[in-house]
Amino acid sequence: MTASAPPAVRLTALDGLRGLSMLGMVLVNFRLAMGVEASADAGLGSLFLALEGRMAAIFVTLAGMGLVMGAARQPLAQARSQALRRAFWLAVMGLLNLLIFPADILHFYACYFALGALFLGRSGRLCMALALLLPLLYVAALFRWSYDSGWDWQTLSYIDLWQPQGFVRHLLFNGFHPVLPWMAFFLWGMGLARLPLQQRPVQWRLMLGGASVFLVCLGVREGVALWLPAWAPLWGTTPLPPGPLYMFSAGALATALVGAALLALPDWAALRALGRSTLSVYLAHILLGMGLLESAGLLSGRSLAEVLALGLGFGALALLGSWAWLRRFPQGPVEMLMRRLIRKPGQFSRLEAGGSP
Repeated sequence: MTASAPPAVRLTALDGLRGLSMLGMVLVNFRLAMGVEASADAGLGSLFLALEGRMAAIFVTLAGMGLVMGAARQPLAQARSQALRRAFWLAVMGLLNLLIFPADILHFYACYFALGALFLGRSGRLCMALALLLPLLYVAALFRWSYDSGWDWQTLSYIDLWQPQGFVRHLLFNGFHPVLPWMAFFLWGMGLARLPLQQRPVQWRLMLGGASVFLVCLGVREGVALWLPAWAPLWGTTPLPPGPLYMFSAGALATALVGAALLALPDWAALRALGRSTLSVYLAHILLGMGLLESAGLLSGRSLAEVLALGLGFGALALLGSWAWLRRFPQGPVEMLMRRLIRKPGQFSRLEAGGSP
């Protein structure tokens, strides 16, 4: 029994979309690291606020799609085992990264993959139904527990992150990308991957349907702010807290962009290469990018224009570096390491002897 039955060939447009979302995440994280405020009243501020939370949501949705597509030709037990090993190593990388970057997403990714392994072989409808249910369950959780617990909003730091109770709360409920409700994006992606994505009518439905839901969510947000202002914090479209309108609007946008990418995204080699090197670029933009910014004294007293320029500069280097690397290797350097780590010992010898991976 195989894990699922998505399209048999790699949809390279999704690599390009993954690359674009990585560039957006670089801009968002550079702004956070440099401590620059973004105002919705200003042009650049509106741009950064529009990217915040939505780029990561696209990234998580694509990760769910990638899990299903990567498992398509494997026996179910092998696909689940490999996903769990990937989750373990993502957790190791994420916890180490969390020591220097509080907004790390990798340790959350580890949970998404571990839980996603349980849904390999399940129907796409089940994954999508759960994805729609989780944001509603999160509303109940918000009424049960305080979202502010652990947070120092003045410094955007989590006070008891390294205490057992605080870590679990941060991971599952009120961190930057908590499992409840962010697992919904991953499950939605798993459901999308089971659709016949190579068919043009399906691509059009994803784009138009996703865009329609996204616009409806924005309309509801404005209506709530106008007529029910006391409910506005719960029905906003910002990622903190990730209320239902944020979850549905970000998921709808991710769906629309998947459809649009499959329909019309240019097949640029550099963008495709970046999309296949996102784990390497993610770690590089923290360890190298932010490290260089800190050593140059650029992490304070800067403007949004400077954040944009530095982020785009790093993005250009990431595009060029990924393109040059993938001219010689099939994946980014950290992706190649991960590939080796999640393989069983017997698979190394077959690969190194020239057999199929």
